[in-house]
Amino acid sequence: MKQPILTVAVLLASFLLIPNAFAATSEVTWSDYKSYRDIDEGNEGRKQFRERTFKDFEQHFTKLAATLPAEQTLKIVVTDVDLAGDTNAASINRIRIIKQLYSPRMNFSYQLLDANAKAIQADDVVVKDMNFMSGNNMKYRNEPLGYEKKMLDKWFNETFKTLIIKTNDK
Repeated sequence: MKQPILTVAVLLASFLLIPNAFAATSEVTWSDYKSYRDIDEGNEGRKQFRERTFKDFEQHFTKLAATLPAEQTLKIVVTDVDLAGDTNAASINRIRIIKQLYSPRMNFSYQLLDANAKAIQADDVVVKDMNFMSGNNMKYRNEPLGYEKKMLDKWFNETFKTLIIKTNDK
């Protein structure tokens, strides 16, 4: 009895992985990150915060790229980051304070390449969300970098609207 249940579980798990096998990939490069406008860690260690933040952004770009056609590669070169909010250096406990005044912004260049590494689309962009505290942010409300992810989603959906593959989970 256990064998058929295990077989079914393995088959279901493998079907969940199939859509990602046919998805585009992403590559993110962090250019001259020491000169970024705001990658301030507050109370967390600078290197640990930077690595965690960059990893989170890389995973988000990977998730976005997965909605593009297979065999394409989205290459991103980030040249500046300004996270939502600001860290208060005046107090002992340096925490990030979120106010409308401190909107998220990211500068980067991107290239969308086909299977032959030929550029399909490319641009240098400044993505910002001056109204980041307005509107619906329910999707990322409990996640780190939620305002930035919402901003990147909007840019991605507008930039690649004709290329995005519609799936059942959207």
